[in-house]
Amino acid sequence: QVQLVESGGGLVQPGNSLRLSCATSGFTFTNYYMSWVRQAPGKGLEWVGGIYTDGSVANYRDSVKGRFTISRDNAKNILYLQMNSLESEDTAVYYCVRPGYDYWGQGTQVIVSS
Repeated sequence: QVQLVESGGGLVQPGNSLRLSCATSGFTFTNYYMSWVRQAPGKGLEWVGGIYTDGSVANYRDSVKGRFTISRDNAKNILYLQMNSLESEDTAVYYCVRPGYDYWGQGTQVIVSS
């Protein structure tokens, strides 16, 4: 069955960095555009960015452009989110998703606070 397991979250101070990982299994990872989405406390789901199947192109929401980088390791079926210059507004639970948001992992919580 499809599994998405996010990890790497934590509590960090503003300006610092984190790298999130999403280990996937149960489907052909290389066939899917993959995205990161997040949900801040009391707010709706927000698309952060996504990456094409071969990893050559990634797209981002404006608020994270230049700070976040999405990459993927197609040999290991892992999706990454490198987050630099973190801001309090980045505080959220982060999820990796396939198109259609058909499967969900447990998410990984990121808290940016001094």
